[in-house]
Amino acid sequence: MSNNARTKPNPWQYIRYIYGGRLPESMHDWVRNDLAGPGATRRMMIRMFIPAFIVMLPFWFIPTTLDVHLSMTLPILIPFVYFSHALNKVWRRHMLRVHGLDAGLVDEADRQKKAHIHKAYIERYGPRTGPSSSHDI
Repeated sequence: MSNNARTKPNPWQYIRYIYGGRLPESMHDWVRNDLAGPGATRRMMIRMFIPAFIVMLPFWFIPTTLDVHLSMTLPILIPFVYFSHALNKVWRRHMLRVHGLDAGLVDEADRQKKAHIHKAYIERYGPRTGPSSSHDI
């Protein structure tokens, strides 16, 4: 099997992909599911947490109290988790663009969940008009 015909990345490709590398076109279905499918937010947060955890791990080998261990690691890990959550969709959109896919796929599941709300709005008030009507909420 040639490398271009693979549909899933090998371990080296996967590590490069996690940190911004581009995968071959034969893996675009896998990329689409990884970045926009079920569990995408959770996967991205775990991927970003692991390096921070590895960097903080040696602090726990210093002989001291639990309070000191927590005060050394939590002020770094908590903001890291916040920022990885806040920038999650931004990074996933970027990676979809890197692979030549539609960045709007990130919001597709949310759009499907809220489709009934938009349908009810249109039935009650009619379709949106004006300059902002071209943007999909």
